[in-house]
Amino acid sequence: MIEDSAPEVSIVIPSFNQAAFLPTTLESILSQAGAPALEVIVVDGGSGDGTLEILKALDDPRVTWISEPDEGQTHAINKGMALARGEIVGWLNSDDTYCPGALRGVVDAFAANAGARWLAGRVVIVDEGGAEIRRGITRYKDRRLGRYSFGGLLRENFISQMGVFWRRSFAQELGPLDESLVYTMDYDYWLRMGERCDPLILDQVLARFRWHGKSKSGAVDRSQFDEQYAVACKHFGGDRISRALHRFNVEKIVWSYRLLKVFGW
Repeated sequence: MIEDSAPEVSIVIPSFNQAAFLPTTLESILSQAGAPALEVIVVDGGSGDGTLEILKALDDPRVTWISEPDEGQTHAINKGMALARGEIVGWLNSDDTYCPGALRGVVDAFAANAGARWLAGRVVIVDEGGAEIRRGITRYKDRRLGRYSFGGLLRENFISQMGVFWRRSFAQELGPLDESLVYTMDYDYWLRMGERCDPLILDQVLARFRWHGKSKSGAVDRSQFDEQYAVACKHFGGDRISRALHRFNVEKIVWSYRLLKVFGW
C-alpha cells in the first residue's frame, strides 16, 4: 500500500563531480512521458565541479538533494534509500540515463505482477557522447538475463544495475547495501535478493549505461572483479562447481576487456 501523498517511484542518484553528465541524467527521469508519481533524491558527496550550482538551479518539486561529504558511493546510495518514500525504488548513477517510457513500463509490470518483489530489465551501453557501443556485450547480457536463474547469477553477474527496481518493502527486509564494497555493492544486493525470490524479467530496454574512462566500470580495474568473486564466495556454500565457474568467468571478462581496449573497441 502506498502511503498518503507518497510517490509511486523513488529514484536515488549518487553523485560526485559529475556536473558534465548530471543534467542529462536528471532530464532522462523528469521528462518521461506518462511518468508515475515520482521523487528524485540526489545525494552529492560535496562536489566542487559546478554540481552544486546545477542542484541549486533546479525548480522541480519532485527533486530533493543533499550535498555534503560522505563515505563513498555506497554510503550515498544508502542515505538516499533511507529517505525514499515510493513503493518502487531504484538508483541511477549520475552519468547514466533512463530510456523514454522506462518508469511507466516498470510501474505497469509491477502492477501486473503483484507478487514480484524486484525487477530486472535490459540496458544498452553508450559512449561519453551517448552513442550506442559494445552491442556484443549487450546481446550477451540480454541472453543471460532472459534465461535467469539464481545459479547462473551466482556464477556470473549479468544484471546491469541501472535496469533494476524493487519494492521498498523488500529493501526494508533486506537492509542497506554493504558499505565495505567499493565496486560490487549492486551484485551483492542482487544475490541477497535472489536468495529470497527470482526477479521479474522485463523485456524492455530501461536504461543506458555510459561507458567512459573516468567511470569506475569504464576503468575496468581487475580489483572490481576480484571483489565480485569475494562477494559470490559468501553465497556459494558447498557449490564447488559455481565457485570454479565464477573464477573462470572473472578471467574471461578481464581478458576480454583488455582485448577490447587493445583494439580500441
